[in-house]
Amino acid sequence: MTQRSLYIAWALLVALSLGSTALSLSGVYVQWPVAAGVAVMVLAWQKARIILAQYLGLASAPTWRRGFDVALTALCLLLLGLYLVPLLM
Repeated sequence: MTQRSLYIAWALLVALSLGSTALSLSGVYVQWPVAAGVAVMVLAWQKARIILAQYLGLASAPTWRRGFDVALTALCLLLLGLYLVPLLM
């Protein structure tokens, strides 16, 4: 892992966090709560993948990374489903 890859990961995390902030400040969740919930979960999922790959070193262990990606995706889908259930009923 190089300094450059850590800086790129940090910049991506900052950009994704700014995207989450812009989304929450825009008020889009009032008009489109489902789309806003999906967007927030996708941004959080991507940030978690970057942290796992770069900062915990899973980029150099593809088998472990794949396992964590599957578990993380399942967790995010479960959380998204729990968010969407009351909105769709």
